[in-house]
Amino acid sequence: MRAVILAGGLGTRLAEETETRPKPMVEIGGRPILWHIMSHYAAHWVTEFVVALGYKSDVIKQFFVEYARFTGSLSVNLARGEVTHHEAAGVDWTVHLVDTGLHTNTGGRVRRVAPWLRDETFMLTYGDGVSDVDVQALLRFHRSTGKLATVTAVRPPARFGGLEFDGDLVRCFTEKPQTGEGWINGGFFVAEPQVLDYIGGDAESFEHDVLPRLVRDGQLAAYKHDKFWQCMDTLRDKRQLEALWLEGRAPWKAA
Repeated sequence: MRAVILAGGLGTRLAEETETRPKPMVEIGGRPILWHIMSHYAAHWVTEFVVALGYKSDVIKQFFVEYARFTGSLSVNLARGEVTHHEAAGVDWTVHLVDTGLHTNTGGRVRRVAPWLRDETFMLTYGDGVSDVDVQALLRFHRSTGKLATVTAVRPPARFGGLEFDGDLVRCFTEKPQTGEGWINGGFFVAEPQVLDYIGGDAESFEHDVLPRLVRDGQLAAYKHDKFWQCMDTLRDKRQLEALWLEGRAPWKAA
C-alpha cells in the first residue's frame, strides 16, 4: 500500500520558516516534519510514498536524492572524488516525488498522482501534521465500513488554559484538555481509487469540494482518534513539537 503526502502548499502561515523551503521541510529535532510523518507510516508497515510536490519542490527532491550523504559516517578521497558510506541509510523506503504544479489545489494534487496509485486502496495525509494514530487499526476500520474513504477525526489541541472561580476570586488555573474540543479533520485518510472520480480538476480542494461530495453520497467514514495529533501551522506549533522531540516526549516517534 502507498501513502500519498500532500507537500506542495505555500505554507504562508509559517512564513518565518518557509521563505526558503516548503513547509514539509521545516525541521523538528533536526529532521523535516515530512520525515517524521513518513517514519510513523513506516513503523506501521507502510513504506512506499507518493509525495505530491509544488512550492520549492527542488528542496524536497534534493533531500531524498542526497539522503544517504547526510546520514551516518563516510570517507571522502579528495583526489579521486570518491565517497564511501560506512552505514546504510537506515530506512528502506520507496519515495515517488511527483511534481503536481505550483498552484494546484489539494484535490487536484491527489488527482495528478493517480498514475502512481496502481488502482488500489491508498493512504493520504498532509505534509505538516504528526500523530500517534495506529495506521493499521485505521486501515482495518476503513475496510470494515465498506466506504470509499475514511478520515481520521481528531480533537484539536487546546491553546488556552482555564480559570475556576470561588466567587470573585480565582480558585485555580486548569489546563484545558484536548478532549474538550470538537472533532476536526486530522488527515490520515484511507481511500479507494474510486475517490479519484470525485475530483474535477486542479482547482478543486480535497477538503471543500471532494469530501462534501463523499458525505453527500454516504461514502465518508470517520475513525475517531482521541490521542495525540498536532499540525504545524505556526511558529508556536513548531516550537511545541520541537520541545516534545528534544525532551523525549514525542508521541509520534517510532519505537
